[in-house]
Amino acid sequence: MTPHAVRASGTRRDAGAESRLRAAAEKRTGCPCVVVRSGRLALYLALCHWFQPGDRLLMSPITDDVVLFVVLAAGLRPVGAPVSPWTGNIDVAAVPDHTWTSVAGVLTANLYGLPDPVVDLRERCDRHGLTLVEDACHAIDTTVGGRPVGTFGKAGAFSLSKHGNAMAGGFLAVTEARELPPLERLRDEVTAGASVSRDVATVAKTVARRSAKRSAIGGRLWTALRGTGMLERSGGYRMRLRADDLGRALPRAPSLDAFDRWVRVDLAGYRRRTSPLLARWLCERLEAVEAERRARLAGVERLASLPTATPAVRDGGSEDEPLRPLFRVPLLVRDRDDVVAALGRRGVVVGYVYDPPLDDYAGPRFMDPSPSPEAARWFASHALPADPLDATRIARSLDRIGAETAHRPHG
Repeated sequence: MTPHAVRASGTRRDAGAESRLRAAAEKRTGCPCVVVRSGRLALYLALCHWFQPGDRLLMSPITDDVVLFVVLAAGLRPVGAPVSPWTGNIDVAAVPDHTWTSVAGVLTANLYGLPDPVVDLRERCDRHGLTLVEDACHAIDTTVGGRPVGTFGKAGAFSLSKHGNAMAGGFLAVTEARELPPLERLRDEVTAGASVSRDVATVAKTVARRSAKRSAIGGRLWTALRGTGMLERSGGYRMRLRADDLGRALPRAPSLDAFDRWVRVDLAGYRRRTSPLLARWLCERLEAVEAERRARLAGVERLASLPTATPAVRDGGSEDEPLRPLFRVPLLVRDRDDVVAALGRRGVVVGYVYDPPLDDYAGPRFMDPSPSPEAARWFASHALPADPLDATRIARSLDRIGAETAHRPHG
């Protein structure tokens, strides 16, 4: 068995259902795709396939902590990049020259659906012989110059638990079809058997959660659960690091087994195989991304009109793409934590807050710190990710709360 392997059990893959899902993913991206259970698994496959253990990977420190643990599980050393204070994405111009020659590749974040400067990053990677991998989990409906995010590098990892709101499902888009067989073999090595009963529960839980989070009663219940410690990130925006345990896991990389307690947070079935039932439902959720676009764009427009909206949304875009159907709209507010608490009391759930930055959270033992961390710290402490599909309720609540715009010192 390889270091990645797990014992498979359960039903065989349903080629028909999986083929339909893959065809839908390939139609959306225009690229060959590998269907996986989750975006985090897609990212793990890409990092293991294109990099060697010990390689250094440039990445934004403003992203989900699960991404950090996936990078570590693949045996790579995360390197914190300078970021834009308006997007949290990599600031290409601020990356020191010596960094480009010390890393093996770059991982984008496309935070909340706002694209990284992917054209510039691709040029830098080509110039230095680096591998570009895109985390497009927030950006399944984002394009740059009419081209889908996730198709500029060697591979793009996508999730259906964000725009698709499926709590499962994802795919890895690649530039060359010849990469599919080794990626599929690795996927099969690290996945366990499907469970129809658990997949039925996943569908039911997704539907219930979607309704609850967008209702005042459900939102208050969710907020109360965070306060009781019953949720995996209760008491803060990051999961517990467990530094000593993490240090003991490092020598076992690449391995999902060694890092499972971190990588599985909020998505315990992230590497189960997908049953035919779930694959069919995921096809529907992928279609829903298209169906929801108009409502999402309207919500982005409403939130972009708020004085607290980041300039990247308020003044961003281009003639061709004046608005993007973002996963979340980052608002920049004073006393952000107090505002989140006040929204919670009104039944508005705020998730996907990435504070503190990963290099502060993990420390130099597990990640090279950014050479200029101030912008990341400022963005992380003020960003309030607003769901554009709940834009009206959020805008009204912020007005009643009296939320104020955060102004960055020195511009």
